[in-house]
Amino acid sequence: MSKTSRRTFLKQSLAAGTALTVCTAKTRAQVPGANNRLRIAVAGVNGRGSSHISGWLEQDNVEVAYLIDPDRGVLDRRIKDVEKRTGGKYTPKGVTDIREALDDKTLDAVSIASPNHWHSLMTIWAAQAGKHVYVEKPMSHDVFEGRVAVEAQKKYGVVIQHGTQSRSSSGNAGLHDLIRSGKFGKLKISYGYCCKPRSGIGFKEPSAPPSNLDWNLWRGPAVIDQYHGNFVHYNWHWFWVTGNGDMNNQGTHQLDMAYWALDEGLTHPIRAMALGGRFAWNDQGETPNTMFGMAEYPNGQYVYFNVRNVDYKGYPRQVENEYYFEDGGKIIRGLYYPKGSDKGEKFDRPSGHVTPGGCWGSFIAACRAGDPKMANGNAVDAHRGCVLGHLMNNSYRLGKPVPFNAKAGRFGDNKDAYEHFMKLHEIMSKGAGLPEDGNNYIVGPWLTFDPETERHTGEFAAEANKLLRDPNRPGFQVPEIANV
Repeated sequence: MSKTSRRTFLKQSLAAGTALTVCTAKTRAQVPGANNRLRIAVAGVNGRGSSHISGWLEQDNVEVAYLIDPDRGVLDRRIKDVEKRTGGKYTPKGVTDIREALDDKTLDAVSIASPNHWHSLMTIWAAQAGKHVYVEKPMSHDVFEGRVAVEAQKKYGVVIQHGTQSRSSSGNAGLHDLIRSGKFGKLKISYGYCCKPRSGIGFKEPSAPPSNLDWNLWRGPAVIDQYHGNFVHYNWHWFWVTGNGDMNNQGTHQLDMAYWALDEGLTHPIRAMALGGRFAWNDQGETPNTMFGMAEYPNGQYVYFNVRNVDYKGYPRQVENEYYFEDGGKIIRGLYYPKGSDKGEKFDRPSGHVTPGGCWGSFIAACRAGDPKMANGNAVDAHRGCVLGHLMNNSYRLGKPVPFNAKAGRFGDNKDAYEHFMKLHEIMSKGAGLPEDGNNYIVGPWLTFDPETERHTGEFAAEANKLLRDPNRPGFQVPEIANV
């Protein structure tokens, strides 16, 4: 195809909102040219994307070549900001559709900070075009598209690094090496917390999208009929069609840490459940602001997870991980507590192996080497951490209301689960002041899951399997694995 005809095809494709093939099956990851300059595009530049831009501009010989955003106002501001910060050395090209940037054969990598519902599709398209990918957490909005992203990485050999900065810490790597070595005995429960204060988002009536926003491109794969102001720019996190709640927002970092501590070789849980609710706010949001989730792995190890957002005076903020061992010992906030002791002990934490340079520098190093193994937080690990959160969320989404009291949990003889649920319940009932009357927990079922097929089995399989794959709009379909 000639340059002229290809350019015409591209414009027609973008105008129609149709799918664009950006490569052939032979497309492979490229390594920067003779001058070693790495040219990168940042997709999604309003919020977290500004941090991406800063991270790349701090790296040697890295050019922010494209900025991509469906909001033209945001895009223009960021272009001017990059020009100013680089003293005019670089003027990135601003485009609203990532496919236009992917058509540039001299582009080396894509940095994705879009809303969650775009993460996997952009990753897949970029891999097909032979571009390396740094993708914000969570890598996937659902289980299916995460698997396709993994297969795209395998097929095209690109570097894919997940935006979980904890993976770039040699201290974290060393801690998990120690836990997996058995130094503290057998790990029983790996626990993550995403308990940070937030507030309600109110209600926004359906309306026409603002003139500066390309609504077709903002929606992309998400099946949304009507615009309202709570989607753009941040509150999309709290709607299932575009976000994953705090479980797979901030919580993705702590989910990944929790998974990292489990025995090596584990992939996915064999069952998961969650309960919680969206309390106090009475707003338009859908995702829970309070949740206790559990997942069990084939070897009997558990991941527990706690989401808590309702703010009040004295609110206990927790964005952290804890580790509980079979002999009764535990690690909390970096200290080891032997069984029966309330006195934490410091312990030597050796440095584990990571690619140096922090999250930004390590990715650039991996791209320059053309070595996916150098990614701190690769596509496979990203997928496993994200699936963990998706399964808990899906249990919640299939849940039923029960009275807001201590009997809400269905834990059988699992005393650990009941103990940790009661800690959450006490905070919400006494701290947040939620009365039993007028409030309900949503209690999800135990969902059994086959780690090999990545499909649900058992009693709730039909309903749960529908949540493993979101429907997509025409022109923005996540491909089948066989067609990636």
